[in-house]
Amino acid sequence: MTISGRTKLIAHLGYPTESFKAPMIYNPYFERYNIDAVVVPMGCKAEDYPAFLELVFKLSNIHGALVTMPHKVTTVPLLDEVMTTAKVAGACNAVRLGPGGTLVGDMFDGEGFVRGILRKGRVLAGARALVVGGGGVGSAIVASLAKAGVAELALFDASAATMNGLAERLRAYYPALKIEVGSRDPAGFDVVVNATPLGMKDGDPLPMDVDRIASSTLVGEVVMKQEITPFLAAARARGCEIQVGTDMLFEQIPAYLEFFGFRTTTPEELRAVAQIDY
Repeated sequence: MTISGRTKLIAHLGYPTESFKAPMIYNPYFERYNIDAVVVPMGCKAEDYPAFLELVFKLSNIHGALVTMPHKVTTVPLLDEVMTTAKVAGACNAVRLGPGGTLVGDMFDGEGFVRGILRKGRVLAGARALVVGGGGVGSAIVASLAKAGVAELALFDASAATMNGLAERLRAYYPALKIEVGSRDPAGFDVVVNATPLGMKDGDPLPMDVDRIASSTLVGEVVMKQEITPFLAAARARGCEIQVGTDMLFEQIPAYLEFFGFRTTTPEELRAVAQIDY
């Protein structure tokens, strides 16, 4: 893959960068279809991020940015235009240039997660779901599960302000949805999701009591440090169907490509060219 002065730059913004998987999917795809663009990981600490986001979009060859932890929530107030899904989630994971150099943001994590569940043949309409972790990715998954028609959503986050703020936004947009907060007990749910960073470091505790998860429950994960995290391994041992973190990534990339104005694709095509390692 040749990078030239004409190459469109997509910044992959987050910290730390060691677990980033997106460049190993996007860049082989761009190379396969002769798309003159490249995704470049850029490690930016939280305290430097607001200033850096403004500066990176002043580059003459910038085309957009992928945004990941810990910046998804703090990106929203830095934008000129925020799409509806990002407003509900209170978080953003994609930014592109709009007219006159304005910054336009949207959120695709939840869409990717929901598409992955539906592709497995699960029915979300009327289901009960628990999401542990209400930050950038967790709030996006919650927003998309609500959009998909679940009947009940239970939310847990270590930060009461984060958890209750997400619940308030949900009630504003989905007044008929049953919402519970404050418990991470997975008993009785059709879908449970780890949307916390637990599992990224060796020795992390599990995000919930796996012994309380029924074997009929679909268990989802957002951590991508390894394909089968300790949480997913424990859930699979109980007989649960699982969704690995990269499923969400592959499912959301077609929507990302459309947002950035590139040739779109399918998850199958992306998997065929991806060069992910762990």
